[in-house]
Amino acid sequence: GLALSMLFFLSGCVQMKNGKPTGEGWVYKFFAAPMGSVIQYLANNLGLGFGFAIIIVTVIVRLLILPLGLSQVRKMTYQSEKMAYLKPVFDPIQERMKNAKTQEEKMAAQTELMQAQRHYGMSMFGGLGCLPLLIQMPFFSALYISTRYTKGIASASFLGINMIITVIIGILYLVQSWVSTLSVPEAQRQQTRNMMFMMPIMMVMISIGAPAGGALYWLVSGIFGLIQQLITNHIIKPKLRKQIDEEFKKNPPKPFKSNVRKDIT
Repeated sequence: GLALSMLFFLSGCVQMKNGKPTGEGWVYKFFAAPMGSVIQYLANNLGLGFGFAIIIVTVIVRLLILPLGLSQVRKMTYQSEKMAYLKPVFDPIQERMKNAKTQEEKMAAQTELMQAQRHYGMSMFGGLGCLPLLIQMPFFSALYISTRYTKGIASASFLGINMIITVIIGILYLVQSWVSTLSVPEAQRQQTRNMMFMMPIMMVMISIGAPAGGALYWLVSGIFGLIQQLITNHIIKPKLRKQIDEEFKKNPPKPFKSNVRKDIT
């Protein structure tokens, strides 16, 4: 939700008129316009064509910000894995919060949950960490704007296979959504799988209405998203589970004693 909110915010930093950028807005001036110039140089001066130029620029930018994305994922994963380790502590509190019959009981359970999170060094935002996200978002927004509105790109096609690219995008994001469910606990997996078709459908709809350059951007971004998800599942999560196990073996978590009354009626 925060990521989508930031994307809409940054889109506002690229001022539009009649569906096209006016040239104003700091994201456009400092990010989108330079990226567009590089795309035009690669396409026209080096003769690579807009398709390959967009792929090259997107890959370079995504490689530059990949460490930030992985850092973001690591922080969030660490908090979620730590939360899973302390599940026996949090589950009874969450159950009381769910079954509360009065607003006072619910607020008492919420207060107790917050105290337990502070006691065990947990973040209520799941280790979101805004800085890496804030640094990445201008690049994401600028890449999309530059591939969609740079002169020459809107009318360009990539080998004449725009619809095939759209189909590949749908399959790619479906695979990415499926891979993301593999790391979800079994109890939540079915609910997650019910939602995994939303992103592919949305991406296909966006790609159908976008020029070939915009579709190529989503294609390359989907590949990087899938790679990042595989790294998370097979490298980051196993490593963090081992790290958390070792941390708690050396320093076993102290029992949590709440000072919140549970007999509120």
